[in-house]
Parts: sequence; structure tokens; C-alpha cells
Amino acid sequence: MRAVRPCYDSIGSRREASTPCSDIMMTLSTSHANARRRTRLALLTAALGTGMAAALTIGAYDVALADLVHIVWTRAGLGEPDPGLATTVIWNLRLPRVILVVAVGAALASSGAVFQATFRNPLVEPYVLGVSSGAAFGAALGMVVPRFPLSVQLSALAGALLAVTLVYLLARGRHDAPIVTLVLSGLIVGSVFAAGVSLLKYVANDAALRDIVFWLMGGFYFATWEDVRIVVPVVVLATAIMAGGGWTLNVLAMGDHEAESLGINPRTARVVLLATSTLATAVSVSVVGIVPWVGLMTPHAVRLWLGPDNRIVVVASALLGALLLLACDTAARSLTSSEIPVGIITALAGGPFLAFLIRQRTAGLFG
Repeated sequence: MRAVRPCYDSIGSRREASTPCSDIMMTLSTSHANARRRTRLALLTAALGTGMAAALTIGAYDVALADLVHIVWTRAGLGEPDPGLATTVIWNLRLPRVILVVAVGAALASSGAVFQATFRNPLVEPYVLGVSSGAAFGAALGMVVPRFPLSVQLSALAGALLAVTLVYLLARGRHDAPIVTLVLSGLIVGSVFAAGVSLLKYVANDAALRDIVFWLMGGFYFATWEDVRIVVPVVVLATAIMAGGGWTLNVLAMGDHEAESLGINPRTARVVLLATSTLATAVSVSVVGIVPWVGLMTPHAVRLWLGPDNRIVVVASALLGALLLLACDTAARSLTSSEIPVGIITALAGGPFLAFLIRQRTAGLFG
């Protein structure tokens, strides 16, 4: 029998001879990796908090950090309120907008991580099931038809949920909806709703056409506390469910047989996770319009930085997506005197990033 070389701990004491060095080193390596990931998650959280504070102070009307702290302090009931312009700008305009940006960024990014893990395809995002096209059609219908019974936001939400329902019904076989068929059904339904949007743009008057175009480019121009009350509870609940499903996503990545052997019903798990991520995306899109690329590029960046463990990827994607969209929105309202639609900023950031990923993936093939 081959003798096992003994190991020594950090202070030089000899370990039991029955413990292989490789096992100890593997344990230490895993522990070190987990500590590094926790540190990076803490850094992301701190960066998001710092970014929110910076976003509240930056804009056409600059607010000093000390004034921001004083405003928050007084609004919390811990001081005499100051009914000045800075209080109005921070509390009524910027704070609901910043909270909404963070919620939408977290929803899109975490949903993108779930979609990519569920479909085992790095190029899918929440809009693959026709969410964006259905929401765009619903919103356009609410803008073009003056007596439409629903508001633009509710109409967009209804359109997004209708599109996803049609996709599932179209893809559903006798027992379940295969992944490939689901994606193809999403493309079909999305193209039909996109054609409907084009038709509505053709028959719309100038004012409605302008509103449709701006909505399609995405933006937080009219963020209110009412939007925050609608979006944030849904996003928090959906993100918690998706984060809790990280281990399930890891198991699903090994295949359906392995998942069933561990007591997981893969079809039920996929339906729950996809429905949750789709709902978070639909609610977000219904309020702010189409914001592309966040759900596609953020999970990739997280995997490059923290590895493929979905228990970490989903949470980190939510944090990084919120930070990324916050930076894009701050730039959108600060770069020029007139606000730039945030969808343009995210597209400008996402295109080069995807090109970088493609270059990295193909470098080994083409030299």
C-alpha cells in the first residue's frame, strides 16, 4: 500500500497520516475561493451604495453630500424639515428615480442569469420569450388608442404577459415545452408583436408616434413614488426566489437525469424560475420601456469575475446590473442639457462588451 505523505498546518504541527495532502489543499483552496467571492460581493454592495449616493448628488442641480445627508436625516423624522429646492429635487425627483433604476437593473440582470442558466445558452436574455415585443405592442396600443381602458403601464404589462403565455402555449407539447421549441416560439411571437408595433406606428399621429419611439428607447424620465411601489416589491420577491434557486440551476446544468436523481423535478423547476424572471422583467419593462443588453452582458461579466456558480452569479448579477444601469442612467441625464434615452447608453456599452467576449471565445480558434 502506498504511504500517504503527511501534511502540516500553518503553525507546523503534524497532521494525521491518514489525511491526504490533496484533500487538505482542496479544502483550503475552496475556503479561500469562497472568502474571495464574499469579499467581492461586499465590494459590489459597497459600490452600489456609493453609486446611489453619487447619483443623488449629480445632475443639472448639484447637491452637496452634506446637504444630501441632512435631507435624508430630516425626512426620516430626525430633524426639522427644510422645504428648500434641494429637498424637492432629492426627495420628489431623484430618490424615486434612483430606487427605480436599481430595482430595474437588478431585475433585468438576475433574470438574464436565470435565463442563460436555464436554457444553457449564453446568448439568451429575458426578452427571448417575446417580453419586449409584447410590452411594446401593449404600450403602443395604449398610446395610439385614446379610449383604451388600460394605462400605458398596465397595457404594456398585459402585452408582455400575453406574449409569454402565447409562447408557452405554442411550444407546449403533450407533457412539457422543450427548450429549443420555446426559444423558436419566442422568436415567432416576438416577430408578430413587432409587426403589430410597426402597424401602430404607421397609423399613429405625430404625438403618439413620438411617445412610442421614446418608450421603445427606454428611460426613467417620469419615475415616481407610485412606480417604486409597483416595481420594487415584485422585484425584491422575484430576485429572492431566483437567488434561492441558484443551487437548483447548478443541478439543472448537469442534466435532467441528474436533477431527478437528486429529487428535483426539472420541468417544474424551469417553469417556476422562468415564470419568476419573466414577471420581474415584464413589470420593469412596463414602467420604463425597453432597456437592452443589461440582462445579456451582466451575467457574463459576473462569471468572468466570480466563476460559474449560480448561487453567486444570480446575486452578483443583481448587484452589478443595478450598478451598471445606475451609471448609465446618471450619464444619460448628465452628459447633455437634454436627457438621452438610457437604452442608447446601455446599447453603446453592451455592443463593445459583447465584441470583447466574442474575441475572447474565438481567440483560440482563429489565433
